[in-house]
Amino acid sequence: MLFFCFIVFHVDAQLGFCNGNSGDPIFTETFGTGTTNGPALPPGTTTYNYVNGEPIDGSYTISSSTPYFDWFNINDHTPGDNNGKALIVNASFTAGEFFRRTIDGLCENTTYEFSSWLLNLLPSSSCGGNGIPINVQFQIWDNTDTNLLASGSTGSIANKSGPIWEQYALVFQTVPGQTSVILKMLNNGAGGCGNDLAIDDIVFRTCGDRITLTDAANNTNILGVCQENAPAMVELTANPDFSVYSTHAYQWQESTDGINWSDIVGETNPTYTSQPIFGTTRYRVKVAEDPINLSNSNCNALSDEFEVIIEGKPIAPISLGDINTCAGITGSVSVSTPGGITADWYDAPTGGNLLEAGSLHYVTTTTGTYYAEAVTEIAGCFSDTRTAVSIVFNDLPVLQDETLILCEGEGLTISADFPNSTYSWNTGENTQEITIDSPGTYTVTVTNANNCSADKTIEVTQIDRPIVEEIVSNHRDLTIVTENTGDFEYSINGFVYQDSPFFENLEGGAYTAYVRDKTFCGAAQFPFVHLVLPRFFTPNGDGVNDSFRPEGIQAFEDFQISIFDRTSRLIAQSTDKDYSWDGTFKNRPLPSSDYWYAVKIGDNLYTGHFALKR
Repeated sequence: MLFFCFIVFHVDAQLGFCNGNSGDPIFTETFGTGTTNGPALPPGTTTYNYVNGEPIDGSYTISSSTPYFDWFNINDHTPGDNNGKALIVNASFTAGEFFRRTIDGLCENTTYEFSSWLLNLLPSSSCGGNGIPINVQFQIWDNTDTNLLASGSTGSIANKSGPIWEQYALVFQTVPGQTSVILKMLNNGAGGCGNDLAIDDIVFRTCGDRITLTDAANNTNILGVCQENAPAMVELTANPDFSVYSTHAYQWQESTDGINWSDIVGETNPTYTSQPIFGTTRYRVKVAEDPINLSNSNCNALSDEFEVIIEGKPIAPISLGDINTCAGITGSVSVSTPGGITADWYDAPTGGNLLEAGSLHYVTTTTGTYYAEAVTEIAGCFSDTRTAVSIVFNDLPVLQDETLILCEGEGLTISADFPNSTYSWNTGENTQEITIDSPGTYTVTVTNANNCSADKTIEVTQIDRPIVEEIVSNHRDLTIVTENTGDFEYSINGFVYQDSPFFENLEGGAYTAYVRDKTFCGAAQFPFVHLVLPRFFTPNGDGVNDSFRPEGIQAFEDFQISIFDRTSRLIAQSTDKDYSWDGTFKNRPLPSSDYWYAVKIGDNLYTGHFALKR
């Protein structure tokens, strides 16, 4: 009953790979090589029909290519196989077994890994995109074909846009007295369009514990020793994880090429101390649950390898050349070394400070000479001398950005302001100075004799000329009004300027308004006549303000003044530029009152009123 339960446990196992260490392959099926199909599988291997060409449902061929139907035309999977073949299967409409093979020479009570590579031959675009996926079940039976030791299914392997080989595996254990098993492959897929597959590289190998090797310093896999420190010795320990084996028997092996291995006589313990090592040597250990299985490669597993590498002193690195570059960027010095050798960088030819380890390049922003020492990557053996490599960071052109003013309607010369260089303006020009006539952002790239470049930006703002719109007079005051705005200053004589456009208490007469920008960027002149008409007069004979006399009319050629009383009666009228009214009508004094005037100058008419006071 206990044995039966053990079998059932394995029957329910799923596909999976050995989690520990495996031995060398004890059985391999690659289906041969050649450009012709076949030969057919031995009798009893399959229930499918062999064809020497295009296989229909329920048939197979063995071929190095698949130029059939609308399948992918593939090569086999076996690496390095020239014209290698694979088993090509067009699955039957009826699910069931299509392949079996007996594997002999196994060991009892031993765990094994079966693996195989599968490929879905049907493109995903075939069968209207509804191709039937492949689905294969793997079974391991005892040699009586009555006890199922392990089973697992790939599940549906969907059609893909390109041919992809995929590996599947199954782990099983033999029982006491058992030295052979039967491998079966069953088609779980449905019949119809699809369910077409290729099989290659069927492999059986032992599956043991995961076994790592460590030395006394807890190094794994590799130990490097410099030649001057040889011969070396190493103490190794085998570390199984007990994932498969409950007991362990050991046999240590060594190799000088990693291909041919020999047992080390008498070394059957979990630990091993080597003899003096003069040249690179690899070590591993065969492990089995029973010592008798150590001598049978079909029954044991192999540990990871541990390599002791004896490295000679490297020669100094080769400089890749001194560097001339520009300041403001990151530069690097570089050397070359053979494979397996790197470099450490120092600030002195001997001794000094370690700047960077394990790099063929040293990145810096500082001018100087740096020294590279060759170092082997495994043992850390270093060269007797160091290689000097220099880097010089040349100065960039020193440029200052500018903000300049362009006067409207004028040109402006702007300069890169750095002689003996080459120039590239964003205007397309290539001289040190250029002349512009419009505002904007101007940039120039200046490249000096060391081929180092810097940029200069010049922001140019245009100052518009002032434009006088009108002069607004208010009796003896006036205001200069401009059409545009700016940092203007104003004058009515061209000599004395003020910030305000307002002028007070001016006599009537001909003037010129002057407006200029304070940057002296353009000026405007506007001739005008300031017409002043008294608001009242007092004809009392005291010699002060005794008459109504317009000021500024002298500047006009075409002039007429008319005076009216409150009833709109015309009292006086004249075209005399020196005219003044004494407050009489027909030589009789008029009473104190408001009177109106109408001054016509050319086509312009100015009206208003004033007071006569007695």
